[in-house]
Amino acid sequence: MIELYDVLLALGGLVAGLMVGLTGMGGAVLVTPLLIVGFGVPAAAAVSSDVVAGAVVKPVGSLVHARRGTVHWGLALWLSVGSVPGVLLGTLLFSHLFGEGEASGALRTWLGVVLLVALGAMIVRSQLPRWRRSTAAPVPDDDPRRGPRAPVHRVATVVVGFLVGVLVGTTSVGSGSLVVTSLLLMYPLLRPSVLVGTDLLQAVPMLAAGALAHSAIGVVDWRVTAALLVGQIPGVIMGARLSSRYNGVLLRYLLMVVLAATALKLLGVPNAVAGLVAVVGVVVVLLAMLRERRESQRPEPASPTT
Repeated sequence: MIELYDVLLALGGLVAGLMVGLTGMGGAVLVTPLLIVGFGVPAAAAVSSDVVAGAVVKPVGSLVHARRGTVHWGLALWLSVGSVPGVLLGTLLFSHLFGEGEASGALRTWLGVVLLVALGAMIVRSQLPRWRRSTAAPVPDDDPRRGPRAPVHRVATVVVGFLVGVLVGTTSVGSGSLVVTSLLLMYPLLRPSVLVGTDLLQAVPMLAAGALAHSAIGVVDWRVTAALLVGQIPGVIMGARLSSRYNGVLLRYLLMVVLAATALKLLGVPNAVAGLVAVVGVVVVLLAMLRERRESQRPEPASPTT
């Protein structure tokens, strides 16, 4: 029988799916803390359930990008060479360090730390293109380094995949925010669509391996997973369709604010402090967006006539 709890979980999954579809961010950094802080799901079950749900949702987005030709298959392959063993090792560490009920507090702390790392990665990701535009000469769109056949730095790519896999195995966080930021740093000329498509594809084998491993250790809450998928799958599809008409900038910054407040909460900071961070952050984001909108509407100065 469907209860209010299941409906609310599905709505939470829908919001997370919309965020992923609209901004390319959200996923585990939103779902796992939501399950722990908002729904009171035990930390271990929240991580495992989100890994399993992600293994179902990621192929939906990756299939769209594969059909559009916005996937760097070689890059996804070498990321997977590192991420699959990484997520298996991370799941093994998870089962030994956090699988027991008394380790819930330690897992919450570790998750809070990883969320702050993910927040830093999101900030770098949002500002890096602007920094690059101000310091580098423009590169034509038809340059091979911008497309799905750019040369691959194999060793560095495998190392990044492995480290992200370990984090995903222990927290479910990192398959999106950390991978895309790392790719931006290593492959600064890749088009954004190729970055996102490659990230989605490389997450499929990693999360599939992680889902099998987490299922084997027996901490997945299948009711939570099913309710999340009911919302996440249509949410990702709707968000992807809306993304062509809305760039998601405001939502991206608001997500960062929510992430900061949630990370502080998981780290044991008093509710008043976490709430203050959320309120101040929202105000700052709205003011910044208003300022940017005014500047974009300001008429350009007339060029002098000759």
